[in-house]
Amino acid sequence: MSSPAPTDQPEIRRRLIEEAARILGEEGPSALSVRRLAAGAGTSTMAVYTHFGRMSAVVDEVATEGFRRLIDRVDAVGLTADPLADLRRMAGAYRENALANRHLYGVMFGAVSVRGLGGDGPDEEVSRAAFEQLVAAIARAQDAGGLRPGDPAPVAAQFWSALHGYVMLELAGMDQVVDDPEHTVLWSMLANLLSALS
Repeated sequence: MSSPAPTDQPEIRRRLIEEAARILGEEGPSALSVRRLAAGAGTSTMAVYTHFGRMSAVVDEVATEGFRRLIDRVDAVGLTADPLADLRRMAGAYRENALANRHLYGVMFGAVSVRGLGGDGPDEEVSRAAFEQLVAAIARAQDAGGLRPGDPAPVAAQFWSALHGYVMLELAGMDQVVDDPEHTVLWSMLANLLSALS
């Protein structure tokens, strides 16, 4: 296979990340190999080493890319004059991102183990930035009087924990214990949580 033109390099890297996420999510860590990854991404095994150096770095980048997409999706929500409504919209964006990037989401949060492949996990700055997005939104709601004052980080952690727990159940197909779980569980749960914190 001939070497791709330099302008193709970002696309090859993206395909490798996507294919690694798919293999990990659908078949688990034992199915991921350099040869399998390169074939699935339509490139050479050398491209894996050129872009990542080693397989564990591929897996770390899969997790990091998942957090980048989450940050971008939540950022795209934008801000309005209603910080509590913005929190709900951010939660919706979080859920939509997970549904659109199931395989990445599984690696991001350890539903698929990355450490078992010798990786270090997602870039800490990137994963922390995803949490800080929510901390800032909680702080904004507190400043506006929508939530009682206090340290926004524990409140953000509670909100994220509730949201993440529901999304994990939904991705596993285990949210169907009641009719219309999105409204009767997810949005009711988050509304109850915000109400208790107001």
